[in-house]
Amino acid sequence: MNNNEKIKNRYNRVSKIYDLIESPMENMAMGKWREKLIERIEGEKILEVGVGTGKNLIYYPDTLDIIGIDFSKNMLEKAREKIKNKENIKLIEMDAQNMEFPDNTFDTVLTSCVFCSVPDPIKGLEEIRRVCKDNGKIIMLEHMRSENEVVGKFMDIVNFIPLNIWGANINRETIDNLKIAGFKEEYIEYQDVWSDIVKLIEIRNNKSNS
Repeated sequence: MNNNEKIKNRYNRVSKIYDLIESPMENMAMGKWREKLIERIEGEKILEVGVGTGKNLIYYPDTLDIIGIDFSKNMLEKAREKIKNKENIKLIEMDAQNMEFPDNTFDTVLTSCVFCSVPDPIKGLEEIRRVCKDNGKIIMLEHMRSENEVVGKFMDIVNFIPLNIWGANINRETIDNLKIAGFKEEYIEYQDVWSDIVKLIEIRNNKSNS
């Protein structure tokens, strides 16, 4: 079994208690920022990558055309319970590393607490860059490795615990990964949401001269 399948299986396994597991982080930093995340959307055709149990879905206005993807079918089942009959939201089982959408499909691509879990984060970010329109927008609410030397090393040491329970890395360096994936540094803006561990990232997907 490859790493991708292992992590997918872990999320399928914990889907019933995932919201409970995430509640400490949700209460500390994530919950109050979800609505603000949606407020930053541009355009009408929106992709949410790694929709999980659907915590963002209740905040989307009915005027937007939303597609949410996740590679865990059990997580998607929990998300469908949240949207009920919202006809503007379509949920699809799909791997963020190999999306089935054409280039330049979406006005905005959104993620929250996703790139701790994508097995190959560079490939996943490259796919986001591909399917987002030229000059479109990427919005990310992500936790990552602290830049504090002591805290960062501690996160490295204990990373095996969440990784083996449900497949999440707490020491990903997502800002650096964005640059490796081809996003231009001058079009990446971010702010600290909780300490320097949770960041709100906004990217203008300028593909010219790439």
